[in-house]
Amino acid sequence: MAKNKLKTHKATRKVLNKRQSGSITKQVAGNNHQTGGKSPAQKRKKRSKTELSNSDLKRFKNVI
Repeated sequence: MAKNKLKTHKATRKVLNKRQSGSITKQVAGNNHQTGGKSPAQKRKKRSKTELSNSDLKRFKNVI
């Protein structure tokens, strides 16, 4: 009997990006609103992307 595939979770797919190497990236949190009190250096750092941790990578690999 064939193993059933999981459906893609569309909301998660829109937030996370899969690289060609297999790692998953996401946007750094905390840069959408209420940024007036944050320093320019903080806002600059939050513009970049970050990789998921290994424990999260195992959980999200089948969902995307």
